[in-house]
Amino acid sequence: MTLLGAVMRPLFEVTPSDLPAVAVGSGATAERLSRVVFTVTECCEVTLLNRRESTLVDKLDAYPEELRGFAYEGAGVGLAALDHLLPWKQRTRRFVDGAGSPYVFAVYLGAGMGLARLGRNPEPFRRRLRDEVFNWVVLDGYGFHEGFFAHRRHVQERATPRHLSGYGLSAFDHGLGRSIWFATGADVRRVVATIEAFPELRRGDLWAGVGLACGYTGGVDEPTVKALRVRADAYRGRLAEGVVVAARARHQVGNTAEHNEIACQVVCGIDSREAADLAATALVDLPTDEVEPAYEIWRQRIRGQFV
Repeated sequence: MTLLGAVMRPLFEVTPSDLPAVAVGSGATAERLSRVVFTVTECCEVTLLNRRESTLVDKLDAYPEELRGFAYEGAGVGLAALDHLLPWKQRTRRFVDGAGSPYVFAVYLGAGMGLARLGRNPEPFRRRLRDEVFNWVVLDGYGFHEGFFAHRRHVQERATPRHLSGYGLSAFDHGLGRSIWFATGADVRRVVATIEAFPELRRGDLWAGVGLACGYTGGVDEPTVKALRVRADAYRGRLAEGVVVAARARHQVGNTAEHNEIACQVVCGIDSREAADLAATALVDLPTDEVEPAYEIWRQRIRGQFV
Protein backbone atom coordinates (compact mmCIF):
# COMPACT_ATOMS: atom_id res chain seq x y z
CA MET A 1 0.00 0.00 0.00
CA THR A 2 1.26 3.49 -0.85
CA LEU A 3 0.71 6.64 1.19
CA LEU A 4 0.05 8.64 -1.98
CA GLY A 5 -2.56 6.13 -3.10
CA ALA A 6 -4.28 6.21 0.27
CA VAL A 7 -4.43 10.02 0.15
CA MET A 8 -5.84 10.04 -3.40
CA ARG A 9 -8.34 7.24 -2.90
CA PRO A 10 -11.26 9.42 -1.64
CA LEU A 11 -11.09 11.50 -4.83
CA PHE A 12 -12.15 8.48 -6.88
CA GLU A 13 -14.87 7.02 -4.70
CA VAL A 14 -18.26 6.66 -6.40
CA THR A 15 -21.51 6.41 -4.43
CA PRO A 16 -25.00 5.56 -5.72
CA SER A 17 -25.89 9.27 -5.59
CA ASP A 18 -23.23 9.89 -8.27
CA LEU A 19 -25.07 7.75 -10.84
CA PRO A 20 -27.46 9.72 -13.08
CA ALA A 21 -29.91 6.89 -13.82
CA VAL A 22 -28.43 3.49 -13.07
CA ALA A 23 -29.12 3.61 -9.34
CA VAL A 24 -32.68 4.85 -9.88
CA GLY A 25 -33.97 1.90 -11.84
CA SER A 26 -34.20 -1.76 -11.01
CA GLY A 27 -33.92 -5.02 -12.86
CA ALA A 28 -31.21 -6.69 -14.89
CA THR A 29 -30.15 -3.63 -16.90
CA ALA A 30 -29.66 -1.38 -13.87
CA GLU A 31 -27.85 -4.17 -12.03
CA ARG A 32 -25.51 -4.78 -14.96
CA LEU A 33 -24.61 -1.13 -15.53
CA SER A 34 -24.12 -0.51 -11.83
CA ARG A 35 -21.83 -3.50 -11.52
CA VAL A 36 -19.67 -2.22 -14.38
CA VAL A 37 -19.37 1.24 -12.83
CA PHE A 38 -18.40 -0.11 -9.45
CA THR A 39 -15.94 -2.63 -10.92
CA VAL A 40 -14.09 0.25 -12.59
CA THR A 41 -14.17 2.26 -9.36
CA GLU A 42 -13.01 -0.64 -7.22
CA CYS A 43 -10.08 -1.42 -9.51
CA CYS A 44 -9.03 2.22 -9.56
CA GLU A 45 -8.73 1.99 -5.77
CA VAL A 46 -6.85 -1.31 -6.05
CA THR A 47 -4.38 0.38 -8.40
CA LEU A 48 -3.85 3.37 -6.13
CA LEU A 49 -3.10 1.09 -3.19
CA ASN A 50 -0.79 -1.43 -4.89
CA ARG A 51 2.57 -0.20 -6.12
CA ARG A 52 3.90 -3.47 -7.55
CA GLU A 53 2.73 -4.22 -11.07
CA SER A 54 2.79 -7.98 -10.53
CA THR A 55 0.52 -7.66 -7.49
CA LEU A 56 -1.83 -5.36 -9.38
CA VAL A 57 -2.11 -7.72 -12.36
CA ASP A 58 -2.87 -10.66 -10.07
CA LYS A 59 -5.72 -8.70 -8.48
CA LEU A 60 -7.13 -7.56 -11.84
CA ASP A 61 -6.96 -11.04 -13.31
CA ALA A 62 -8.87 -12.39 -10.32
CA TYR A 63 -12.03 -10.72 -11.65
CA PRO A 64 -14.45 -12.83 -13.70
CA GLU A 65 -13.24 -13.00 -17.30
CA GLU A 66 -16.23 -11.15 -18.72
CA LEU A 67 -15.62 -8.21 -16.34
CA ARG A 68 -11.85 -8.15 -16.69
CA GLY A 69 -11.80 -5.39 -19.29
CA PHE A 70 -13.59 -3.13 -16.81
CA ALA A 71 -11.04 -4.09 -14.16
CA TYR A 72 -8.22 -2.94 -16.44
CA GLU A 73 -10.18 0.21 -17.22
CA GLY A 74 -10.21 0.94 -13.51
CA ALA A 75 -6.46 0.38 -13.45
CA GLY A 76 -6.12 3.00 -16.18
CA VAL A 77 -7.98 5.51 -14.00
CA GLY A 78 -5.57 4.99 -11.13
CA LEU A 79 -2.42 4.88 -13.23
CA ALA A 80 -3.21 8.15 -15.01
CA ALA A 81 -3.95 9.81 -11.68
CA LEU A 82 -0.59 8.71 -10.31
CA ASP A 83 1.12 9.83 -13.52
CA HIS A 84 -0.39 13.27 -13.13
CA LEU A 85 1.20 13.70 -9.70
CA LEU A 86 4.45 11.86 -10.49
CA PRO A 87 4.82 12.29 -14.28
CA TRP A 88 8.40 11.02 -14.45
CA LYS A 89 7.21 7.54 -13.43
CA GLN A 90 5.16 7.07 -16.65
CA ARG A 91 3.23 4.22 -15.07
CA THR A 92 0.50 4.11 -17.71
CA ARG A 93 2.92 3.86 -20.61
CA ARG A 94 4.99 1.19 -18.88
CA PHE A 95 1.85 -0.78 -18.07
CA VAL A 96 0.52 -0.84 -21.65
CA ASP A 97 3.99 -1.70 -22.91
CA GLY A 98 4.01 -4.69 -20.58
CA ALA A 99 1.36 -6.65 -18.70
CA GLY A 100 -1.50 -4.36 -19.71
CA SER A 101 -0.79 -4.54 -23.44
CA PRO A 102 -3.74 -6.81 -24.38
CA TYR A 103 -6.09 -4.41 -22.57
CA VAL A 104 -4.64 -1.20 -24.01
CA PHE A 105 -8.04 0.06 -25.18
CA ALA A 106 -9.55 -0.35 -21.72
CA VAL A 107 -6.52 1.16 -19.96
CA TYR A 108 -6.64 4.25 -22.18
CA LEU A 109 -10.37 4.65 -21.57
CA GLY A 110 -9.68 4.58 -17.86
CA ALA A 111 -6.80 7.02 -18.18
CA GLY A 112 -9.09 9.59 -19.74
CA MET A 113 -11.55 9.13 -16.89
CA GLY A 114 -8.81 9.61 -14.32
CA LEU A 115 -7.66 12.87 -15.89
CA ALA A 116 -11.24 14.15 -16.04
CA ARG A 117 -11.71 13.30 -12.37
CA LEU A 118 -8.73 15.49 -11.54
CA GLY A 119 -9.93 18.27 -13.83
CA ARG A 120 -6.90 18.01 -16.10
CA ASN A 121 -6.58 18.64 -19.82
CA PRO A 122 -6.08 15.14 -21.34
CA GLU A 123 -4.25 16.33 -24.47
CA PRO A 124 -0.69 16.59 -23.03
CA PHE A 125 -1.06 13.11 -21.54
CA ARG A 126 -2.37 11.68 -24.84
CA ARG A 127 0.51 13.12 -26.81
CA ARG A 128 3.08 11.58 -24.45
CA LEU A 129 1.84 8.06 -25.16
CA ARG A 130 3.90 6.11 -27.69
CA ASP A 131 0.85 5.00 -29.64
CA GLU A 132 0.10 6.65 -32.97
CA VAL A 133 -3.28 4.95 -33.33
CA PHE A 134 -5.02 4.37 -30.02
CA ASN A 135 -3.84 7.33 -27.97
CA TRP A 136 -7.09 9.08 -29.00
CA VAL A 137 -9.00 6.59 -26.83
CA VAL A 138 -7.91 8.67 -23.83
CA LEU A 139 -10.30 11.40 -25.02
CA ASP A 140 -13.09 8.82 -25.31
CA GLY A 141 -12.62 7.99 -21.64
CA TYR A 142 -12.52 11.68 -20.82
CA GLY A 143 -15.81 12.21 -22.64
CA PHE A 144 -17.46 9.33 -20.81
CA HIS A 145 -16.55 10.76 -17.42
CA GLU A 146 -17.81 14.23 -18.30
CA GLY A 147 -21.04 12.88 -19.79
CA PHE A 148 -21.71 10.64 -16.81
CA PHE A 149 -20.52 12.63 -13.81
CA ALA A 150 -21.14 16.13 -15.26
CA HIS A 151 -24.28 15.04 -17.08
CA ARG A 152 -26.17 18.30 -16.91
CA ARG A 153 -23.37 20.40 -18.41
CA HIS A 154 -22.15 18.09 -21.14
CA VAL A 155 -25.30 16.15 -22.10
CA GLN A 156 -28.30 18.26 -21.14
CA GLU A 157 -26.61 21.59 -21.92
CA ARG A 158 -24.39 20.01 -24.63
CA ALA A 159 -21.27 21.97 -23.63
CA THR A 160 -17.86 20.97 -25.02
CA PRO A 161 -14.48 21.30 -23.27
CA ARG A 162 -12.71 24.51 -24.26
CA HIS A 163 -9.30 22.84 -24.38
CA LEU A 164 -10.32 20.29 -27.03
CA SER A 165 -10.56 21.00 -30.74
CA GLY A 166 -10.54 19.24 -34.11
CA TYR A 167 -10.63 15.47 -33.92
CA GLY A 168 -10.33 15.65 -30.15
CA LEU A 169 -13.97 16.72 -30.01
CA SER A 170 -15.01 13.71 -32.09
CA ALA A 171 -13.20 11.33 -29.74
CA PHE A 172 -14.76 13.17 -26.79
CA ASP A 173 -18.21 12.58 -28.30
CA HIS A 174 -17.51 8.85 -28.66
CA GLY A 175 -17.20 8.77 -24.88
CA LEU A 176 -20.19 11.04 -24.44
CA GLY A 177 -22.24 8.56 -26.45
CA ARG A 178 -21.15 5.74 -24.15
CA SER A 179 -22.17 7.82 -21.15
CA ILE A 180 -25.64 8.29 -22.65
CA TRP A 181 -26.07 4.50 -22.74
CA PHE A 182 -25.33 4.36 -19.02
CA ALA A 183 -27.07 7.55 -17.94
CA THR A 184 -30.35 6.61 -19.66
CA GLY A 185 -30.26 3.10 -18.25
CA ALA A 186 -29.90 1.81 -21.85
CA ASP A 187 -33.49 2.83 -22.57
CA VAL A 188 -33.72 3.09 -26.37
CA ARG A 189 -36.37 5.80 -26.35
CA ARG A 190 -34.29 7.97 -24.00
CA VAL A 191 -31.07 7.25 -25.88
CA VAL A 192 -32.61 8.45 -29.14
CA ALA A 193 -34.26 11.52 -27.61
CA THR A 194 -30.99 12.52 -25.93
CA ILE A 195 -28.95 12.23 -29.12
CA GLU A 196 -31.54 14.04 -31.24
CA ALA A 197 -31.23 17.07 -28.94
CA PHE A 198 -27.60 17.49 -30.10
CA PRO A 199 -26.60 19.34 -33.29
CA GLU A 200 -26.66 17.00 -36.28
CA LEU A 201 -22.89 17.34 -36.73
CA ARG A 202 -22.29 15.57 -33.40
CA ARG A 203 -24.83 12.77 -33.66
CA GLY A 204 -22.71 10.31 -35.67
CA ASP A 205 -19.95 10.21 -33.05
CA LEU A 206 -22.54 9.86 -30.30
CA TRP A 207 -24.12 6.88 -32.07
CA ALA A 208 -20.70 5.28 -32.45
CA GLY A 209 -20.25 5.60 -28.69
CA VAL A 210 -23.65 4.03 -28.07
CA GLY A 211 -22.63 1.13 -30.32
CA LEU A 212 -19.46 0.53 -28.32
CA ALA A 213 -21.38 0.59 -25.04
CA CYS A 214 -24.09 -1.70 -26.37
CA GLY A 215 -21.56 -4.13 -27.82
CA TYR A 216 -19.05 -4.16 -24.97
CA THR A 217 -21.11 -3.48 -21.84
CA GLY A 218 -24.49 -4.75 -22.95
CA GLY A 219 -27.22 -4.89 -20.34
CA VAL A 220 -30.18 -5.36 -22.69
CA ASP A 221 -31.88 -8.23 -24.50
CA GLU A 222 -32.03 -8.98 -28.24
CA PRO A 223 -35.38 -7.24 -28.89
CA THR A 224 -33.95 -4.06 -27.37
CA VAL A 225 -30.88 -4.23 -29.62
CA LYS A 226 -33.19 -4.69 -32.62
CA ALA A 227 -35.15 -1.61 -31.57
CA LEU A 228 -31.90 0.32 -31.21
CA ARG A 229 -30.84 -0.65 -34.72
CA VAL A 230 -34.14 0.53 -36.16
CA ARG A 231 -34.11 3.83 -34.27
CA ALA A 232 -30.51 4.56 -35.31
CA ASP A 233 -31.91 5.02 -38.84
CA ALA A 234 -29.36 6.97 -40.93
CA TYR A 235 -26.69 6.40 -38.27
CA ARG A 236 -26.76 2.60 -38.42
CA GLY A 237 -23.25 2.59 -39.90
CA ARG A 238 -21.97 4.55 -36.93
CA LEU A 239 -23.78 2.25 -34.52
CA ALA A 240 -22.20 -0.75 -36.27
CA GLU A 241 -18.78 0.92 -36.07
CA GLY A 242 -18.99 1.00 -32.29
CA VAL A 243 -20.21 -2.59 -32.07
CA VAL A 244 -17.27 -3.77 -34.22
CA VAL A 245 -14.76 -1.87 -32.07
CA ALA A 246 -16.28 -3.63 -29.05
CA ALA A 247 -15.91 -7.02 -30.74
CA ARG A 248 -12.23 -6.38 -31.41
CA ALA A 249 -11.61 -5.32 -27.81
CA ARG A 250 -13.21 -8.49 -26.50
CA HIS A 251 -11.72 -10.97 -28.98
CA GLN A 252 -8.26 -9.45 -28.61
CA VAL A 253 -8.10 -10.91 -25.10
CA GLY A 254 -10.31 -13.95 -25.74
CA ASN A 255 -12.99 -12.34 -23.60
CA THR A 256 -16.19 -12.96 -25.55
CA ALA A 257 -19.69 -12.25 -24.28
CA GLU A 258 -23.20 -13.24 -25.32
CA HIS A 259 -24.38 -9.63 -25.51
CA ASN A 260 -21.54 -8.78 -27.90
CA GLU A 261 -22.50 -11.70 -30.11
CA ILE A 262 -26.11 -10.53 -30.18
CA ALA A 263 -25.10 -6.95 -30.97
CA CYS A 264 -22.85 -8.05 -33.84
CA GLN A 265 -25.47 -10.28 -35.41
CA VAL A 266 -28.35 -7.82 -35.01
CA VAL A 267 -26.58 -4.56 -35.85
CA CYS A 268 -23.85 -5.75 -38.22
CA GLY A 269 -25.30 -8.93 -39.69
CA ILE A 270 -22.12 -10.89 -38.86
CA ASP A 271 -20.92 -12.84 -35.84
CA SER A 272 -18.51 -11.35 -33.32
CA ARG A 273 -15.49 -13.26 -34.66
CA GLU A 274 -16.09 -11.85 -38.13
CA ALA A 275 -16.54 -8.38 -36.66
CA ALA A 276 -13.25 -8.63 -34.75
CA ASP A 277 -11.47 -9.82 -37.89
CA LEU A 278 -12.94 -6.91 -39.85
CA ALA A 279 -11.54 -4.48 -37.27
CA ALA A 280 -8.14 -6.19 -37.38
CA THR A 281 -8.01 -5.99 -41.18
CA ALA A 282 -8.89 -2.29 -41.06
CA LEU A 283 -5.74 -1.70 -38.98
CA VAL A 284 -3.42 -2.94 -41.75
CA ASP A 285 -1.26 -0.26 -43.44
CA LEU A 286 -2.79 2.69 -41.62
CA PRO A 287 -1.12 5.95 -42.69
CA THR A 288 0.48 7.84 -39.80
CA ASP A 289 1.37 11.10 -41.54
CA GLU A 290 -0.89 12.99 -39.11
CA VAL A 291 -2.84 14.68 -41.93
CA GLU A 292 -5.78 12.77 -40.49
CA PRO A 293 -5.54 10.70 -37.28
CA ALA A 294 -4.85 7.03 -38.02
CA TYR A 295 -7.43 6.14 -35.39
CA GLU A 296 -10.13 7.98 -37.34
CA ILE A 297 -9.07 6.34 -40.62
CA TRP A 298 -9.39 2.96 -38.88
CA ARG A 299 -12.91 3.78 -37.78
CA GLN A 300 -13.81 5.11 -41.23
CA ARG A 301 -12.73 1.82 -42.77
CA ILE A 302 -14.93 -0.06 -40.33
CA ARG A 303 -18.08 1.97 -40.83
CA GLY A 304 -17.53 1.99 -44.57
CA GLN A 305 -18.46 -1.70 -44.51
CA PHE A 306 -21.96 -0.85 -43.26
CA VAL A 307 -23.00 2.17 -45.30
